[in-house]
Amino acid sequence: MSQTDVRMDDTAGVRGDREATPGSAGRRRERLMVPKADFDSYYGRPVLNEPTWRAPDIAGYLFLGGLAGASSTLAAAAELTGRPRLARASKVGALCALGGSLYALIHDLGRPARFLNMLRVFKVTSPMSVGTWILTAYGPQAGAAAATGVTGLFPGLGRAATVGAAVTGPAVATYTAALICDTAVPAWHEGFREMPFLFAGSAAAAAGGLGLLAAPTAEAAPARRAALLGAAVECVAAARMERRLGALAEPLKRSRLLRLGEALVLAGAVAGVSAGRRSRLAAMAAGVALLAGSACTRFGIFQAGMESAGDPRYTVQPQRRRLAKERAERDLA
Repeated sequence: MSQTDVRMDDTAGVRGDREATPGSAGRRRERLMVPKADFDSYYGRPVLNEPTWRAPDIAGYLFLGGLAGASSTLAAAAELTGRPRLARASKVGALCALGGSLYALIHDLGRPARFLNMLRVFKVTSPMSVGTWILTAYGPQAGAAAATGVTGLFPGLGRAATVGAAVTGPAVATYTAALICDTAVPAWHEGFREMPFLFAGSAAAAAGGLGLLAAPTAEAAPARRAALLGAAVECVAAARMERRLGALAEPLKRSRLLRLGEALVLAGAVAGVSAGRRSRLAAMAAGVALLAGSACTRFGIFQAGMESAGDPRYTVQPQRRRLAKERAERDLA
């Protein structure tokens, strides 16, 4: 077959390089008709619509909710081991953190009625619906525990409320991880395996920091242990998540807030279990570092997620990996 085509006017024309001719393999390279895909989207807009959440509200909600839930668990441990001042400080801290968390959530929603409207149904497949009911179950118990702890009235009711808040506290501290991982934001969605552990560790470190800051050194042993365990879990979970996500972890690795949070949490935990055993001033400094580090972690996670939502490549790359994995599984089958 010749290198010519017949045109509509019955004249011959030379065939362009857009097609490969029989027998041409090895003599010249075929020109690619489809250019290599890039990560641009139509009109330069992101593939995803960025969440409308605002950093002070939602990141603050993530931090304060974790502090509240973990503090209630620490309060129960302190009360059951005969540490009344640590228990009282943790109960009051949990209630204050819960109030700040609810304010931040309702402020982001715009109207308090929107929070109440979510109580009309219970949808187990919706982290927001489940979280709303968890907060509803936890809030009155945390409030009763703090009120009885401060006033000394109704000690039996107070102990029951303290235990009840401690039971629901871990769910309050970690359900927000499921909430953000259920979104389409790449850095959050792909980190669903480690994010609950990271949030649990961050919450425990914050609760331990609050205990070190507010309780006397003689009663702060559970707070020191919570801080050390929380710091270890947070750092291991963060490192594992960044390693597993690969290129998608770039926004996390670039976040100065996350790096600062890790440094503060580790420094606070080490100071708490060493110098904090003997010095009240060192214990308070360690507590401040732990609280600040936990806050930086939550704000850093929020910031990195918003960055990943605005860059198309962090949406396209995970999709390509999933498609390649599915094709490989079909080929093996």
